Amino acid sequence: MADAVISVVVERVATIIQDQIRYEVNLVRGVEKELLHLSDKLRTVRNVLDDAEKRGVKDQSVKSWLKKLENTAYEMDDILDEWDYYLLKHKMKASVEQKVCCSFIPSSSLYFKKVSIRRDTGQKIENVKVRLDQILKEKDDFEFVTSLPPTDHPVPNSCRVQSTSFIEFEKVRGSDVERNKGNIVKKLLSADTQILSIVGTGGIGKTTLAQLVYNDAQVTSCFELRIWICVSDPFDLAAIAKGIIGSVTKEIIPLGINQLELILEKLGHCISGKKFLLVLDDVWTEKYNEWEPLKINLRKGAVGSKILVTTRKVTTAKMMGTLDNDIYRPKQLSDEECWSLLRGISLSGRDGELAEFESVGKKIATKCSGLPLAANVLGRLLQFKYNLQEWEDVEKSEIWQLENAEVDLFPHLVLSYKDLSPPLKRCFSYCAVYPKDHKIRADRLIAEWMALGYLGSVSGNGEVELKGRQYLNNLAMRSLFQDNVKIGEQIIHCKMHDIVHDFAVFLRKNDNKDEVAKMRKESCQVCDPLLVSQAKEYRSLFMDKSRRVALCDCISSVRVLGLERGFHDPLLQGMEKLIHVRCLELSDIELKDEDLKNICRLYFLQTLLLSHCYLINIPGEIGDLVHLRNLDLSRNGFTGLPESICRLVELQTLNLESCDNLYKLPEGIRMLENLQHIFVDRACASQGRLVKGVAQLSGLRTFGYISSFGIENLFRVQSGPNKFKRLKHLNHLTGSLRLEILCNTIPEVEELARTAGEAELRKKIHIHSLRILFLFKCQWKYHSGHEKEHSRLSLELIEALQPHPKLSKLEIEGYAGYQLPRWMSSPLNFVKHIHLFNHLHLSSLTPMGKLPLLEDLILERLNKMEFLGREFLGIVASSSNHVVVFPKLKKLAFNSLICWDKWEDITVEEEESAAISIMPCLTELHITDSVSLKKLPHRLLHKASSSLRWINIVGSSELVKTYGEDKEGSAWRSISQHNPQLQLHI
Repeated sequence: MADAVISVVVERVATIIQDQIRYEVNLVRGVEKELLHLSDKLRTVRNVLDDAEKRGVKDQSVKSWLKKLENTAYEMDDILDEWDYYLLKHKMKASVEQKVCCSFIPSSSLYFKKVSIRRDTGQKIENVKVRLDQILKEKDDFEFVTSLPPTDHPVPNSCRVQSTSFIEFEKVRGSDVERNKGNIVKKLLSADTQILSIVGTGGIGKTTLAQLVYNDAQVTSCFELRIWICVSDPFDLAAIAKGIIGSVTKEIIPLGINQLELILEKLGHCISGKKFLLVLDDVWTEKYNEWEPLKINLRKGAVGSKILVTTRKVTTAKMMGTLDNDIYRPKQLSDEECWSLLRGISLSGRDGELAEFESVGKKIATKCSGLPLAANVLGRLLQFKYNLQEWEDVEKSEIWQLENAEVDLFPHLVLSYKDLSPPLKRCFSYCAVYPKDHKIRADRLIAEWMALGYLGSVSGNGEVELKGRQYLNNLAMRSLFQDNVKIGEQIIHCKMHDIVHDFAVFLRKNDNKDEVAKMRKESCQVCDPLLVSQAKEYRSLFMDKSRRVALCDCISSVRVLGLERGFHDPLLQGMEKLIHVRCLELSDIELKDEDLKNICRLYFLQTLLLSHCYLINIPGEIGDLVHLRNLDLSRNGFTGLPESICRLVELQTLNLESCDNLYKLPEGIRMLENLQHIFVDRACASQGRLVKGVAQLSGLRTFGYISSFGIENLFRVQSGPNKFKRLKHLNHLTGSLRLEILCNTIPEVEELARTAGEAELRKKIHIHSLRILFLFKCQWKYHSGHEKEHSRLSLELIEALQPHPKLSKLEIEGYAGYQLPRWMSSPLNFVKHIHLFNHLHLSSLTPMGKLPLLEDLILERLNKMEFLGREFLGIVASSSNHVVVFPKLKKLAFNSLICWDKWEDITVEEEESAAISIMPCLTELHITDSVSLKKLPHRLLHKASSSLRWINIVGSSELVKTYGEDKEGSAWRSISQHNPQLQLHI
């Protein structure tokens, strides 16, 4: 953790000396040399931090040394904050006074303040210097190994304990284990899958599951060779190859022979033509160039050979070639299963004592949090505790306080921890600040990492937030987070497994009694010692109204502060004293105007969350928060925002959801070049008054809201100048785009059709889902005299709204054309999901069978469609090549097509032709409330029947008349005659 703060301090010193001195040179004169001297010392100490971090995991004295270094670096950062604070304060005052007179002349009182500040700053630096000199002296006593400054790349770990294929079956617990074992065995015996992976956190039972599979009777009889290799880290290709050769030939290759070419050639020869199962246990590498030579030579085995991998990283599994469906993630054991496992170990041979220990034993089992390894460790610990009091002591203790926990349990997590880069280590251990089982908000966590300097220096662009996202994904992929809730590919919420949380606490806990006593002595008598300890340890503080803390030096250095509902006086009145705060959340707290003005004096704020704070006015002082990047003003009652908000040049996210009284955005919002996300309600987004300045924000990625389907951008378009043009430059929009087109007359439709191309949807390459809604307020649309013209113009309009070809999902509602646009059936269109709903006049479909990646097609309320012809399939009769129609289609649904009475079948020749495949992946066919359809296309369904598993027919009375009510009758079965697995639901 110390490296993060040191890096920030070194960068800030350079910035102050080189840049900020230009504004108020007298403010830092006299201490510049001392400052640079300290910076050089901090830069030097970074060279031993890598070794210190490794040793600090188990060595308490090293951990304490690192903590003192981190605290000193934070203190230096606090001093820099104070400098910056006064610089900003005087700069803003100068700006105000310059508006009154032509030039700004510092007063004698201001000069006096500067002298006082300089003297005070010099004394603080001297104090830091003394402490740092002592820390550096202690550094020499530890004899740390000097290395290059830490980077984002982890250092290879020491060797792990080698696993074997042998297993004690009686110690295996869990229904999920049996289920996963059966599924994996089934895949290993099948013909298609080649590489399978078991992925999960340390101790979850990956190796146990692999051992069960490896020793299964069916597996043993199926494979000529079974080979078990414990890989670990680093990925030693020569050693792995030698292990395989030794397992097959029993030949021991001398350690000195490291000619990789010869070893791999020998490997290929010994497995050539043999069907093998290779288990690669505990793989860590993510580098394809390390895996590729082995993979190439393993292909020399016979057809049906399989590889089973265990790893903690999803990225490793995918790099090795595992498909998503072939990745298995063992689940946690239930509390009852943990107790069964723990009981079998701790009370082995002591069955008569079960009743005495059962109650407390079950409570201890809950500490395992479903982790088999924890149950084993605690079981062995309890095995030698013979009285109830000793068991109760274990139940009352945290896992990391128990004897042998570090030796037996945490090393499995230490392996994961050591594999992290230094920045990831500090980001991970910080999460101990949250309580167990806490649902962590991803955006909030990233803001806190940023506030603490863990993501490096903060620039005006979005690189720091992107780095935070990458760090979060990296930790999740290594199974250090669980229960990840995603929208698209982005994690929104996550949790830490209880044992992983215990480990993070273990990394942060301070066992130095002298330091703890000193901290308590320095704390005042008013503050809650636990809160003060949290503030000192994490530079973060989260408080509810039941735990109060005074506004004093005990918490003055916090970077992250969150207050829960119920707070007000006196803490909020003195909020402006917390000048080091970067991330502040006061949501659901009633704020007065003066409170908000005080908050606006916290000039270093990067994240300010004021949701539901009963705000009626936003003061102009909000523009003084020049470092603000994330501003949440949602669920408040103000009617407008001050123009001063346009001075927030680093602002990236502005949340205005549920601000029902908001009338418009400031005119100058177009100047916020870094603004990427504006969150507003659907109702607000549909009102053109909020869109005016937004159209010029070329970097905007979100203008809308977050739904269960992800980020939805909403734009309402109606007749008038520049309506579609507002979308022209917004090419960075991400997520979903909901485009509402409002028109009441034929001339309005004509105008919209003429200007629709200005939206340039083809350039919106980050939009994965597009929903186009045609909204009509008048009944003229039903008048027969307008229908033809309306249809023609609607087709022109939607043709001009062609999206980019890699769009994933397309929904069109309320369309009035007779036919669909040409681009919808283009083979260059890679859309996966199409939903057509409530189309007024559509009577035929384009050849959608040409779409190469379409998986789901839903046609709903196409009230004028009577006939579904063969052109829908897109079969080219003259083609001599193999034709695949709807090659990826899995689900086909027809809902409420009330006039549809005929579905044209394919010809006998097409059914029998081996050159034509139709819907080879179709698994579901749904026909709902299509009351007129009399017959199904038998030849087409026979052609697609090999994959078809489910036909659901509801509310379609004519089909029931044709085929009868008995779904087991001959009429219905004639549809599925080639597929006994097909299920009918009528």
